[in-house]
Amino acid sequence: MSVTIDIAGLPAERITFAPSPLAELCMALHALSQPAHHPALASWTTATAASLDPCLADRLLEGEFMWRSSFSDIFMAFAGITGGTGVPAGTLAEELDVLDRLDDEQFVMAALEHCWLALYNEGGGPSPLTNPAARAKALEVAAARGPHQLEFSVRLLDDPVGVRVWMRRLLEDCDEAFFAETWKRVEPGQSADTRHKAELLRRKGLPAALREVSAALSVDEGLTTITIDKMVHGAATATDPRIGSGLVFVPTNFGWPHLLVVHAPGWRPVVHYPLGTPGPVSAPGSVELLQRRMEALAHPMRMLLCRSLARAPYTTSELATVYGITAPEVSRHLAVLKKAGLMHTRRQGRYAQHQLDLGAVARIGSDYIEGVLR
Repeated sequence: MSVTIDIAGLPAERITFAPSPLAELCMALHALSQPAHHPALASWTTATAASLDPCLADRLLEGEFMWRSSFSDIFMAFAGITGGTGVPAGTLAEELDVLDRLDDEQFVMAALEHCWLALYNEGGGPSPLTNPAARAKALEVAAARGPHQLEFSVRLLDDPVGVRVWMRRLLEDCDEAFFAETWKRVEPGQSADTRHKAELLRRKGLPAALREVSAALSVDEGLTTITIDKMVHGAATATDPRIGSGLVFVPTNFGWPHLLVVHAPGWRPVVHYPLGTPGPVSAPGSVELLQRRMEALAHPMRMLLCRSLARAPYTTSELATVYGITAPEVSRHLAVLKKAGLMHTRRQGRYAQHQLDLGAVARIGSDYIEGVLR
């Protein structure tokens, strides 16, 4: 599973690293609504939530589906403007001006993105503003999420202009209440990071720059396709002449463990990558490796073998004797564990001794959480 970005023929100067205050506001709102996703931000989320005016907190609840369980593309509006610069503006006010330039259909489809995930890579679906079946579908999905979401979705479809005015005012009030001070604190580090990566791209090339963005990113030898390791399937192109070429990488201090990719039809691709990843220096395994490890451990016989291998090193013949199976059967099970990177083998004279890698097994839980949230 992965998201791919076609960059064949894309000039290096069309690959940009830039901070986005509007995108960071989205992640800040997400952290407030889902603090369990972001334990490292506990101090900030607790203090900010406690200081929120009750009226503002209630207004945030109305539209929180746009940043709670999914991340609406309206916060990356710069990527959806045909013929625009394709890069974030320098201030939140300027980015809100760009958001105002999206037409009503773009705004509604992006705001209700969670309703159209199945159509995300198929050119989009019919507009719920004009298509009764699409409207009914959008409201059905909204109703399943709760009364607040249904009420907001009805308002959005009946009065998109009014909701857009309401939305801008909400984001401006968030800026005044807490985000302006937060952005003042994090923006210098983000700007320094984007300058560093842009220089790395210029001096050492795209593969080196991608390695510093995230271990989940890679590019093929021909520099034609970037692959982002995520538990979703998706595809985008950075060279669509209808919307303008370009690929933007946007840093976030509030994003980990989320690695977001804008790949909506008709939008330029954007990679929103976290800074300051907490935890061990070693990078988490790929989604494919995680799946292989979980499948390796789920087999009943391998679970029994791991019970012994977790306690001490064993030879193949010892395990065969303990569990009453043949040595070739043990070898086949050990090969699966070894391929999944869950076992150490060392030689002691004529014998090969095997032992479970407890550190690798322990990381499966955190790797799984990061994988599903990435």
